[in-house]
Amino acid sequence: MADLDHTSDESSVDSRGESNSQDSKLEFSEDEETLITRMFNLVGERWTLIAGRIPGRTAEEIEKYWTSRYSTSE
Repeated sequence: MADLDHTSDESSVDSRGESNSQDSKLEFSEDEETLITRMFNLVGERWTLIAGRIPGRTAEEIEKYWTSRYSTSE
């Protein structure tokens, strides 16, 4: 029974690891950040258009990045 408890602990560690990998996906390189900023200044909140210029990124990821980094409290 002690082995079952240990297995349960490993599962929760694995779950946290998966969560961390999702968070790391929202880490952007300096080049990506620069491109997002430039594109935002040109086209505004057209996340799909911006995402189309960054391979492997979705509009949702870019919008989350932007709002977490540049959101204003108005």
